[in-house]
Amino acid sequence: MSLSRRTFLQVSGLTTGAFAGLSLLASCKNTDQAPYINQVEGYGPLSPDPEGLFDLPEGFTHQVISQFGDEMDDGLRVPGRPDGMAAFQGPDNTIILVRNHEINPGHVGYSAFGDEDERLSLIDRDKVYDWVAGNEPHHGGTTTIHVDNETLAVRRQFLSLAGTDNNCAGGPTPWGSWISCEESLDLASADPSQGSGKDHGYAFEVPALAETLVEPRPLLNMGRFEREAVAIDPVSGAVYQTEDDRPALLYRFIPDIPGDLHGPGRQQALMIKGRPGLDTRNWEDSPETITLHTWMDVEWVDLEDIHNPNNDLATRGIALGAARFTRGEGAWFDKGELYFCCTDGGPAHIGQIWRYHPSPAEGLAQEADQPGQLQLFVETTDARVMEKCDNITIAPWGDLIVVEDGDEEQFIRGVTPQGQVYTIGRNAVTMEDGEKSEITGPCFSPDGKTLFFNVQSGPGRTFAVRGPWQQRSLAQL
Repeated sequence: MSLSRRTFLQVSGLTTGAFAGLSLLASCKNTDQAPYINQVEGYGPLSPDPEGLFDLPEGFTHQVISQFGDEMDDGLRVPGRPDGMAAFQGPDNTIILVRNHEINPGHVGYSAFGDEDERLSLIDRDKVYDWVAGNEPHHGGTTTIHVDNETLAVRRQFLSLAGTDNNCAGGPTPWGSWISCEESLDLASADPSQGSGKDHGYAFEVPALAETLVEPRPLLNMGRFEREAVAIDPVSGAVYQTEDDRPALLYRFIPDIPGDLHGPGRQQALMIKGRPGLDTRNWEDSPETITLHTWMDVEWVDLEDIHNPNNDLATRGIALGAARFTRGEGAWFDKGELYFCCTDGGPAHIGQIWRYHPSPAEGLAQEADQPGQLQLFVETTDARVMEKCDNITIAPWGDLIVVEDGDEEQFIRGVTPQGQVYTIGRNAVTMEDGEKSEITGPCFSPDGKTLFFNVQSGPGRTFAVRGPWQQRSLAQL
């Protein structure tokens, strides 16, 4: 557990100012040689980290709170490839993190059970969702970490979901659980001695207060597809879902009983009103160009056969009029709006961020008269501004916090309510293959003092960052 020696300022009194009425800051000066470009003032230039792990602006510190291979309290080891994550208020002044691990059956070396599954006997086999060829578990799932809110010391960490496949992103629920999503289209094998025993591509719910492995129950009525992230509107109960595929849809699940994600409901896909099958990618061969900051009225198309046995749900949805997206990634709902990323959207194929404002009658018959609206919020064409936006969250002061899965450098970016981008941090670790790992799972502690995130590989690490977040929020007022 390392703590940077740079001076840091204790944070207090964070503002939760909304997007409206914030003034645009002056653009920073940049050069063609700059590794990153700030379109607006942020926290100042990044300083090289003496430990060589993660560069941050002056006044900020990082602490590694969990790392691949660490011994956990259940006798298992911290799995590798940490991905989507959320923070919840825990008892006794703790923060609870529920963290995905994007591990598929080929990633045995990243397993919580050891390189040879030698620790598998430590868990209840009935709480493993699926097995490969009947004897080896799927290695994806979640871990839960209890962190002291003052010292950031880990009080406890353990495996909380097991036997799932390629758990990439997900999202928190308003009732205190994490929805973990399988980015997978793996189908059960007809021969149980070969391949998977069950279908994959589902979402699973993990209560933040779970004390041990949860029963792995797929949320069947939310459909099966290469699911990336989930974001829930606490008012309407609508569950928005992104899809990391080409083509991709933006899905909406309307449960018959809000909050009951195991119960029946309607699975739908977003359609631009009057423009069925609209291609939103803005690629060179796209028939139309979507302009920035223009609001478009939407409708929602009902989908059938959502268990998707032929892995063609998006194609069928587009044929019904649903809008075509590309590689939907992180999603977050806050203060009445949904934001979601398309990693390779835009003319440079390096990212779009979309903004959805729900109808006052979201999911009800009356929404036809008061439709929700969609806006292309950010579209980048220069990798130094932002490259391949991935997981996102919303800061207590209202800015988006976006992490990258780019081709070279990997940064954490902030995005103002006007869509202007600034830089917060940089992964400083170069792996043996010369690559830099993607950054994943950004989320703030409930009190807004700490930003948590993961660096997925090299090895996988979970960071906690503290510093003068107040400086940015006050600068906007």
